[in-house]
Amino acid sequence: MPSLTGVTKATRKNGQTYYRTSITYLNKHISLGSYDDEISGNFAYLTASEILRENMHTIDDYNSSFSLPFEKWVILINFRDNGMYFKNPIYLKNRYFVYYINKKKLFKFDIDDLFYYAHHKIMVRGGHLFVSDYGMQVNILSRYGIRNYAVTGRDYRFVNGDDTDYRYANIEVINKYYGVIKEQNKGFPSYTAKIHIKGDFIIGRYSTEQEAAIAYNKAARILKDKGLQKDFPENYINTVDEIEYARIYHSVRISKKIRNYTL
Repeated sequence: MPSLTGVTKATRKNGQTYYRTSITYLNKHISLGSYDDEISGNFAYLTASEILRENMHTIDDYNSSFSLPFEKWVILINFRDNGMYFKNPIYLKNRYFVYYINKKKLFKFDIDDLFYYAHHKIMVRGGHLFVSDYGMQVNILSRYGIRNYAVTGRDYRFVNGDDTDYRYANIEVINKYYGVIKEQNKGFPSYTAKIHIKGDFIIGRYSTEQEAAIAYNKAARILKDKGLQKDFPENYINTVDEIEYARIYHSVRISKKIRNYTL
């Protein structure tokens, strides 16, 4: 008995039968997934055919009754509408694109990031967005110069208030260095450096962000020299050269609590 359209019978290593489903559109052979029974596989094929060949359905039409997974649904509709096939659930817009985690959770990115996210799948963990890059989980905030576990509203903010809009113009970095917090002192910006030992210790308050970041590095070195076994992250300041860094490092003042700290 011939297989239903778009479905190929296959056998797993354990001898179990399953069905692979695929469709060809614009000379591209597209896998639609594997199914336990032939009817489900054929339903996936027919749905894909409706999307691609009959111009039926939009992204919002999706529901759980369709045998296609939502991710594949988005991929096919984007391919139909924009003529570009991606392996991730991306839909192209004018000068930006949308990446769908699910039907209700979607994020906007600049078109400059299209190649990256076409090849890096976004995962959500603890409210943070990650991709797998060279075997490591990388927070996507790092692409904006935002450190891991930075706090929204304190260390960075979404300019238009939309925390799903990751276009570069919409993200403002407030505190880009470890242990540095921007504050207002009599209407002028001030930068407080803190370091965590057993609770937060104030290192000092400084007139520039670079001074505060270098003060943090200096405080971390003082504590390590005292024998404190803790892996403090280091601030990399690329806005000053080596000579200027050394000058600030030696002149910046550190609080007595840090200088006199004992184990």
